[in-house]
Amino acid sequence: MPPAKKRKTRATAEPAEEAQESVPAVETTANEEPAAVPITAEPTTSTSDAAAKAKERAERFKALQARAKTGAQKNLKEATLESQRLATDPNLLTSLNRKSAIAQHNLMKADAEVAGEDFERKRAWDWTIDESEKWDKRLKKKGAHRDDQAFQDYRQDSRKVYKRQIRDLKPDMDRYEQEKMKAVEKAAASGGLEIVETDDGELVAVDKDGTFYSTADSTGFVEHKPPKDAVDRLVKDLQQAEENRLKKRRERMGQNGDDGDVTYINEKNKNFNQKLARFYNKYTAEIRDSFERGTMI
Repeated sequence: MPPAKKRKTRATAEPAEEAQESVPAVETTANEEPAAVPITAEPTTSTSDAAAKAKERAERFKALQARAKTGAQKNLKEATLESQRLATDPNLLTSLNRKSAIAQHNLMKADAEVAGEDFERKRAWDWTIDESEKWDKRLKKKGAHRDDQAFQDYRQDSRKVYKRQIRDLKPDMDRYEQEKMKAVEKAAASGGLEIVETDDGELVAVDKDGTFYSTADSTGFVEHKPPKDAVDRLVKDLQQAEENRLKKRRERMGQNGDDGDVTYINEKNKNFNQKLARFYNKYTAEIRDSFERGTMI
């Protein structure tokens, strides 16, 4: 048998009717037009923003172009000045300045003679007595140094070396004062040195037995132990003196067409060795110096 049809009860029919009633009926006729939809201003705003960004980028690009142009002009100006400075001979500038100073000096001297004035006295007004004495002393020392350049004998040469070493010597006065005070305190504690105060308040050290101050017969210096930095400075000076000696020796040999030691057997071999030296000496300088000092392993 076919299933029986279900009959709608009142409980099920009421919700359907309420749903139909809740939906409002919209009646439209054929003559009525649909309501106009309002158009927003979003496309106009986006267009104005894009134009502003494009304008800003164009201004930044112009600023960068102006900056690049200014930098190029500045670089060109600096390069021009550098090329002019390199093309100018510094010796020529020095010579021109010296000639200009001499010309000004002669002009001032001529003007003073025409006016009947003492030129040297007038020129001395620009300098103090102390500056004038220092200048005269400097000129005298310069002239003596110029006359002392030529070789006279080995004694004079040794004297020049000694004076140069004394001039370059820089004693540590602080260490000297510390060691001096230690020696005075030690001698005073042992009784060999007596500290006496004079009438004007000055302290004087009196050597009682003659052992504090060094004499020709003193042997206390053998107990002195120099600091490590002083020993290193002495070794450095000796090495520098040896390097100068070898350099002068090579210069003397180079005056005869040789580079130092004889390393060739004929003229052709000499030219070949010179060609090798031009290309490889900068790489083998340390090895050759070690061979000359005898410290090569």
